[in-house]
Amino acid sequence: MTDLIFLLLLFFVMASTMSSPNDIKINLPTSRANSATKQVVAKVTIDNLGNYYVALGRQMPVAIAEENLEAYLTTIQKQDSTMYVALHADQDISYRNVVHVLDIANQNKMKIVIATKR
Repeated sequence: MTDLIFLLLLFFVMASTMSSPNDIKINLPTSRANSATKQVVAKVTIDNLGNYYVALGRQMPVAIAEENLEAYLTTIQKQDSTMYVALHADQDISYRNVVHVLDIANQNKMKIVIATKR
């Protein structure tokens, strides 16, 4: 029983040190502008065969080789640093394919979202 309590205590101590709360409280200024800036979305799709497709914004997806994906995404990022990657991956693909795209985004400090269906 003490082991269980010790493990729970250890878990909460580690979890609390890993979080980085925002300690600075500020009031943000207001704006009269009605529209937000449009962010560029780079859509990466992986089908059930492991083929990669990319699309920028609402463009039609184009097939791309796995080894060319990082160069494509970094080129877009250089044009617009606010861009983010939307990952659409088939549920039956290898986890390796998803991790590959996540690694590219992480190494290049890109924002990424993983698309799911309801």
